[in-house]
Amino acid sequence: MPNVKATTVSAGDPQAYEDAHVHAVYDEIAPHFSSTRYKPWPIIAAFLSSLPPGAVGVDLGTGNGKYLPLPADRPGSVWTVGLDRSRNLLEIARRAGGALREVVWGDVLGRPWRIGAFDYAISIATIHHLATPARRKAAVKRLLECISPSHGRALIYVWAIEQDELSKRSIPVDAGSPLPPQPDARGTPSPSPSAEGGKGQDVFVPWVLAQPQEPKPKGRRKGKLGERSAGEATPPSEAQSDATTPKVFDRYYHMFAKGELNELVTEAAVEMGLRVGEPGLAGEGVQIVQDGWERSNYYVELRRWKL
Repeated sequence: MPNVKATTVSAGDPQAYEDAHVHAVYDEIAPHFSSTRYKPWPIIAAFLSSLPPGAVGVDLGTGNGKYLPLPADRPGSVWTVGLDRSRNLLEIARRAGGALREVVWGDVLGRPWRIGAFDYAISIATIHHLATPARRKAAVKRLLECISPSHGRALIYVWAIEQDELSKRSIPVDAGSPLPPQPDARGTPSPSPSAEGGKGQDVFVPWVLAQPQEPKPKGRRKGKLGERSAGEATPPSEAQSDATTPKVFDRYYHMFAKGELNELVTEAAVEMGLRVGEPGLAGEGVQIVQDGWERSNYYVELRRWKL
């Protein structure tokens, strides 16, 4: 498995950087990627199950649409629209769960719908693909704008610098120093010195795309004069190996540090003129309902309020 590599984002054109190192990659690996993404994460499934019947929401960065059929315990009770930049993933998402889904080709930084259109929004493993702090903050603003100002709910997940013991990834904190996970007594990695102060790490995470193997050539039948029998495998010394070198695609990620996601949400809300905290004085705000770390990800659940 190739190693995760630290990288530096080009300051010139972050959109072009994302086009090359995110969007083009996912269009190329869509079927293989989708085959590995099928099991909903528990906190996200619980969030969708907690929504009232009739709620309408959006999955910003839906990928293969694995969350569109949820909640599994009462399918069809809520309606989630999926948005993604990858057309190839959307082709998979529009049939997620064996039913026709509503999907939209678009960007999480765009405004394809009216303000406050949805009752809820989720953004799962998407914002970390945006290449600058300003673009990540803008994505949070678009999410907060698209849900109801009086009752809208949201859930955001991003990859964490702190990886658990089951992760296949070792996140470098500089050009040559990998950061091993440091679990506490509950198995949750404690923040490393490099992650303190809300500073994350830009990295390339490799995706190894295995190539389909060609059928093995059949040899000739060996007779008394030494001819090879039919169906007998050709020795490696006599035939070209059928093993093909897999393609490796580098995907850009900003790995979040402890506290960084909450700080990003707070800054975005304040710049929108929202109060951050529980409903109190007259006005509009956003409440952080819960936040935490789960299986190498940071998450935050939000609720909009208006008095």
